[in-house]
Amino acid sequence: MTQNLQATAAATEVFLSLEHVSVVRGDNTVLHDVNLSIRRGEHIAILGPNGCGKSTLIKTMTCECYPLVSPETRVSIFGRERWDLTELKKRLGVVSAELPGRPILQCTGREAILTGFFSSSTLWPNLTVTPEMEARTDEVLRRVDGVALAKKRVGEMSAGQQRRIMIARALVASAEMLLLDEPSNALDLSAQRDLREMLRNLAQQGTGILLITHHIADILPEIDRVLMMGDGRILADGPKHELLTAAQLGALFGTQVELAERDGFYNAW
Repeated sequence: MTQNLQATAAATEVFLSLEHVSVVRGDNTVLHDVNLSIRRGEHIAILGPNGCGKSTLIKTMTCECYPLVSPETRVSIFGRERWDLTELKKRLGVVSAELPGRPILQCTGREAILTGFFSSSTLWPNLTVTPEMEARTDEVLRRVDGVALAKKRVGEMSAGQQRRIMIARALVASAEMLLLDEPSNALDLSAQRDLREMLRNLAQQGTGILLITHHIADILPEIDRVLMMGDGRILADGPKHELLTAAQLGALFGTQVELAERDGFYNAW
C-alpha cells in the first residue's frame, strides 16, 4: 500500500513524460526520439536556433501534434495518456509567439481574459460568465499588473500590453504550467523588461514556467534548468550554470559567442 501511495504521489508531481517521441510534419521528421520529464512547478528554458523543433515540442505537449506510433513511444501529461483537449487547455496556459487574432482584438482586456475559461476567440452569446469567473479574472489582472488594461480594447494596446493580457488569459483557468513560445517577439526594450519582471513575479509565486526562446536575455534568474535543441533532438539537459557558457552556446548556434552575466540575467553577442 505504501509503495502504491508513493507511486501515485510521484505521478502527481510530474507534468510531462515523453518517451521515444518522434513527430512528423508534412514529409519531414521534426522531432527525433525525444525523451523528457518535467515536474510541476519547474522553471525551464528551451534554447535552440530557428527550425530546431522547439515549437513542435510545445505542440506535442499540448496535443496539437501527435507522435509516430511505436511500441516504445509514450506521452503522459499530468499522469494521463489521454485527454479531452478542452479540459487539458484549462490546465496548460499556452502563450504563442503570435499576437492576438482579430476577434480578440475587438475585446476589452477583461473580456479577452474571460475567453480563457472557454478556450474561445471571443465571448460568444451562448457562453455564460459566472461570478466566480469574474472574481478570478480580477485576481489574475492584479497578478499580471494589468488592472489599468481591463477596459481598454486589445486592438488599441501596445504589443507589450497585448502580451500581458494574453498571459493573463493563459493563467485564468487555474493553469498549473505556463508555456511561453518566444514571448519577447515584437516587443521593444521597455516592454521586454516589463514582461520579464512580470514573469519573475509569477515564478516566485509558484507558477511553473516553460520558456521557449532563442534570446538568451529572456532566461529569468528563476529558471534553473536549460534544454538545448538542435535538428529536432535534445542535445543537452541540465543546470543553467553548466549549459549557459560561451562554448556551449557557440556550439548550439554555430557561431562565436561572448557571454556576460549580471544580476542573474545572461546576455550573449
